[in-house]
Amino acid sequence: MIDEVPWLVEQDGEFEGALQTVWDRHLSAKPVLLILVGSDISVMEALQSRERPFFGRAAKMTVEPLHLADVQAMTGLDAAAAVDALLITGGFPEIVQSWRPGMSRTDFLRASTENPLSPLLVAGELTLLGEFPEVSRSRAVLEAVGSGERTFSTIAAQAGGVGALPAGTLTPLLNTLQSKRIVAADLPLSTKPDSKNKRYRIADSYLRFWLAFLQRGIPLIERGRGDLARTRIERSWTAWRGRAVEPLIRESLLRLLPDERWPDTEAIGGWWNRQNNPEIDLVGADRAPIAGAVHFLGSIKWLEDRPFDRHDYDALARAMLSAPGTDTHTPLVAVSRAGVGTDLPLAMHWGPAELVDAWR
Repeated sequence: MIDEVPWLVEQDGEFEGALQTVWDRHLSAKPVLLILVGSDISVMEALQSRERPFFGRAAKMTVEPLHLADVQAMTGLDAAAAVDALLITGGFPEIVQSWRPGMSRTDFLRASTENPLSPLLVAGELTLLGEFPEVSRSRAVLEAVGSGERTFSTIAAQAGGVGALPAGTLTPLLNTLQSKRIVAADLPLSTKPDSKNKRYRIADSYLRFWLAFLQRGIPLIERGRGDLARTRIERSWTAWRGRAVEPLIRESLLRLLPDERWPDTEAIGGWWNRQNNPEIDLVGADRAPIAGAVHFLGSIKWLEDRPFDRHDYDALARAMLSAPGTDTHTPLVAVSRAGVGTDLPLAMHWGPAELVDAWR
């Protein structure tokens, strides 16, 4: 087993050729299993491209984090709390293992922020130090996205410091971060193409949480003031979670659909205009990013003490005709942490339990 292969490729230009020679002449005819490991997915996939020496000699296996049902099983939490746990840990086994069964979110954060060496704090720091030196522009762009900036112009302004980063500089940086699957770019889903209206986000929820809260909190925690770091988290937790849970919900619905009601729904996304007014959380369609047909529109309300109510339904109904491909007969759906109000003409609604079951 050879670990840190992307680093080897970067440091030694002859590594791939030597690996091919050793494999072809010596190891391939022997009872040997050779495992090459690396966290930079773009580099690992490039090793198998046609023009590279090791092409055709390996099979690819991506080791994914634990999924939502796994996290619930390991933490012993109810469905809604398990969603919180996944958003905080990202499903990374070492971090999930430190979440003792039945421990509440606040108890876990208290335990983690009282120990500067806790997995929750250390994993993010080690990841960024290994991938991005602090002085790199890629790191600045990543931190801008992690702080909540979503559009090209606001990321450029935030990452540039004194002046905004030029488009010719920012575009390749964002492309690199996307190729490494650290940053994801979402497009509005409808029957009308809108390729320039991208919204960027940190692809991994743990790194998103770490950049939003823990990076600035580590100096406080190291001098024994984890209470201040936790206060910052609690102050912004509801707003941060409301946005962070959206990709998880869309991915979970993709595991539930197609079904008998929507047999052709194979894409779940959102829709927005350039002013984000309106912004529709859920769009179900036959394909993405340009739909042939929109099957439903929906709203996400992930609040602990307020269900999806008539006010939320009316807001969704007012926004529905803004998305291309919809009409007054387009079904409306909802995903809510605290349930939905009575007598709402929703075509379907889902809660935390259904989201967890989607991963079983």
